[in-house]
Amino acid sequence: ACETVANFTWSKAEFGFPAAVTYTLQIDKSGNDFADAITLGVTNGTSIGDITNEKVNTILLSNDLPAGLASPMAIRVAASVSSEVEDVYSNAITINVTPYEVEIDYPKLQVPGSYQGWAPDDTTTVIYSLKSDGIYEGYVYISPDNQLYKYTQGLSWDVNWGDDGLDGTLDPNGADIPLGEAGVYKLNVDLNELTHTNLKTDWGLIGDATPGGWDSDQDMTFDPETGIWSITLDLVVGNIKFRANDDWAVNLGDNGPNFVMEYDGDNIAISEPGNYTVDLILNVPRYTYTVTKN
Repeated sequence: ACETVANFTWSKAEFGFPAAVTYTLQIDKSGNDFADAITLGVTNGTSIGDITNEKVNTILLSNDLPAGLASPMAIRVAASVSSEVEDVYSNAITINVTPYEVEIDYPKLQVPGSYQGWAPDDTTTVIYSLKSDGIYEGYVYISPDNQLYKYTQGLSWDVNWGDDGLDGTLDPNGADIPLGEAGVYKLNVDLNELTHTNLKTDWGLIGDATPGGWDSDQDMTFDPETGIWSITLDLVVGNIKFRANDDWAVNLGDNGPNFVMEYDGDNIAISEPGNYTVDLILNVPRYTYTVTKN
């Protein structure tokens, strides 16, 4: 499964003046016009030969392409010399690829900090890149109050980022990032732009199946031991959703329905009245939930 897919080669791009060119090999679903292009590799040369089956398979599964079915994918090369000069692109080629079922090992960023002993090798304090595109997100419990943290790529301090100006820009070997109140933080990192955000979240259940209807949240309780938000309450026939901080800015539903959460996703139907325990699991790469009738 780790064999090389293919060796990709191309001709040098001409910009009309001497320039150091950076080439990015991109892949996307055929017909999507590279609106969600994912980087397969970056080089200053005119070939990339280390794209493995495993890497491509992870990208395809992460983008919800079905295992066992052939899917057309488009591949192109983007050539860049400067932010002042418009990129140029090769003609796209289309290939049919068939993902194989496997447990996805999503790319991770470690989140070492004072809250966990400054241990970059702690595999429980990580965030994930679901699309293997340099964009990471995760929910990490950080306690007690007034803790510090950083990001590392890998299980050591060799490649790490902090924030020197505390301005949302990541700096290699930068300053520790401070947090105030203890809690579950939604951490977002874009390594392409070297930006990051953190947001403390408290989750609740809302909907016309709940006692408060669509007007007020039913507060969920977080268990630091399991990393799960939970609530037990009486529900009627109707719908529920999850939202953070009593606001719709961050909310989760289920477009499946398949018990996997999406931001701004569909309402979750409750078909029978009764007493239920509802769990929200955010300490995994793909957020999920359970609804259990007691």
